[in-house]
Amino acid sequence: MQKLPALLIGKGLPLFEEITSLEIEQCIPTLLNILHKEFDVLENELKEKLISEKALTWEDLINPLYKIEEKLRWSWGIVSHLNGVSNSPELRKVYADQQPEVIRFGNRLGQSKVLFNALLNLFNKNKQSLDNTQLRILESELLSMKNRGVGLTGEDKKIFNSNSERLAELSNIFSNNVLDATKEWKLLLTKPEQIEGLPKRSLEAMAKAAKEADDIFQENRGEGPSAEKGPWLLGLDMPSYTTFITYSKNRHLREIIYKAYISRASSGKLNNQKLIEQILSIRKHQAQLLGYKNWAEISLSSKMASNVSQVEELLEELRSAAMPAAKEEIKRLELFAADETGTDFYKLAPWDVNYWSEKLRQKLFDLNQENLRAWFPLPQVLNGLFRLCERLFEISIKPCSAKYPVWHKDVELYDVLDKDDTHIASFYLDPFSRPASKRGGAWMDECLTKERLDNGDVVIPVAYLVCNQTPPTERLPSLMSFEEVKTLFHEFGHGLQHMLTKVEYPKAAGINNVEWDAVELPSQFMENWCLEEKTINDIAKHWETKQPLPNEEFQKLRLNQTFNSGLNTLRQIHFALTDIRLHNLWNDNLGITPDELRRNLAKTTCVIEPIPEDQFLCAFSHIFAGGYSAGYYSYKWAEVLSADAFSAFEEAGLDNESNIRLIGKRFRDTILSLGGSKSPNEIFQSFRGRPATSEALIKHCGLRTAIK
Repeated sequence: MQKLPALLIGKGLPLFEEITSLEIEQCIPTLLNILHKEFDVLENELKEKLISEKALTWEDLINPLYKIEEKLRWSWGIVSHLNGVSNSPELRKVYADQQPEVIRFGNRLGQSKVLFNALLNLFNKNKQSLDNTQLRILESELLSMKNRGVGLTGEDKKIFNSNSERLAELSNIFSNNVLDATKEWKLLLTKPEQIEGLPKRSLEAMAKAAKEADDIFQENRGEGPSAEKGPWLLGLDMPSYTTFITYSKNRHLREIIYKAYISRASSGKLNNQKLIEQILSIRKHQAQLLGYKNWAEISLSSKMASNVSQVEELLEELRSAAMPAAKEEIKRLELFAADETGTDFYKLAPWDVNYWSEKLRQKLFDLNQENLRAWFPLPQVLNGLFRLCERLFEISIKPCSAKYPVWHKDVELYDVLDKDDTHIASFYLDPFSRPASKRGGAWMDECLTKERLDNGDVVIPVAYLVCNQTPPTERLPSLMSFEEVKTLFHEFGHGLQHMLTKVEYPKAAGINNVEWDAVELPSQFMENWCLEEKTINDIAKHWETKQPLPNEEFQKLRLNQTFNSGLNTLRQIHFALTDIRLHNLWNDNLGITPDELRRNLAKTTCVIEPIPEDQFLCAFSHIFAGGYSAGYYSYKWAEVLSADAFSAFEEAGLDNESNIRLIGKRFRDTILSLGGSKSPNEIFQSFRGRPATSEALIKHCGLRTAIK
């Protein structure tokens, strides 16, 4: 029997090493051809049953439909994943070439009137035979099909489908432009005064980058780069940029790298400015074709927030709490900078805020974020994270003992076991930054979704967990900043909801069918545990001495979490309001550009005015190349939920182990287990006993105190 190509196996863990750009180019068209034929058969069967006017069953419709969808999700999901973590010119080209046909197949399913009528038949005529989860899945399917244009005909349908393909293409170009702009900018530093203030870890990474960049380094070969003597190659990847803007004493170079970072993908052949206007215009047109006023309406039709007013009401509540605090924080920084530099007045520029914030942080709390890294080696942090999960959710996590396929040598697979040692889930961890081939940021994605098969077997869920922290060097393990620790906990929270689901309908298992503005609840909830005393004792041990983080350092770390919370909150409010206003108000005839709309908003959401070079929108991948269009507010919406959820543990007493385990079990049995089987409001109230309020979040941020 002929062996199937790795990309067409359709089940189990992907054989990443066997999947090449050539195989993708050959296999995706083959797969789509098969799926079109299978959908032809399903449509014909459904037509016959609809003509007979008999009530359809779940087995008639949803099960065969899911099998078709899952074959594509499995194969194209691998391609999309590799495009994000193992990018290359060849893969990028084949991804862009194949994507339109994938979109067309999705549009065919989403716009099949036979399928839509069959779903209506099942919903209306056989409702009594369905459980609540099945009904919720059907409601979501019907809304999704409406939003994918099932009601369109003729020219409108043709335009809608063409727009869908164009939007996917533009988003892909946008993302690639950001990746390329980030990768292309480099600055070779050769003088000691250029690297003053930078931590040893950063200098080692920059020297390593110089060694690897032969094209730049040819004239400076000498003995070869070293952390002590240089040269040092500075880039715009997140670890390099964040470290430099925070610790470099060279104000001129801070200005250069800040302007380079904030203007990424805004000029030359990688300019995203026109793409932004095209994406916004096409989205608005799509919404209007479907009967909505704008893209914000279509986005909110499937979220917890029911309308734009409700979103803006929450954002204004948080903005009004944050603005007075933020103004005081900037004033305090300017006074501190003036005192430190011996000047009467120091006007902060955007490239100064991180630097002087870190200096003030060190003075107020005697807390050096860079020195703290020594207490957070990745293996220890993982060990502590796993112990927390055992404590809260009665699971154990162990490295997979079997041989498994990976896409990079740094990737590891872990197994999740229930309290009776049953293997219930697994996850891949890809922790380190690879600027040349891996997109920035951190994310969780699905590899396999929980599902009960026709033969009774259960597919266990498998997640991808991807971060971008500093890789180990020859001398040091991967030492994490506290922000990187929080990011890992955040993404693991997403993973827990995917992996601990009890729902066996894959369309509602884990994060599936969960309203977008509730998806961040488990992830942000997990971040709170980074500052819980027992957890910090487990995750923080010095990489050399193995000593725990001293208690006084821990207390400083706690106090530090509300440091500049006004500025940090305002920053997120600025992004969220910009996003919702662009998708609610902006159009070609408004008379202002998207950037001008954002700058107008900055008057009430920024304490320091954006500089002329600031083209942040050109790299705002969340809303132009990700899933957060008219949905960036979801971070704050879910933060309200997560802060309120964590306060249940605080009220029970964080030092009361029996209570913590009891509430942890309730959190697992509701928030983590029920996935998209019920509405987030219903699930939250099952856990908390009441609706969520913003009080806990404002308190956790220290803003209530700040404005009294």
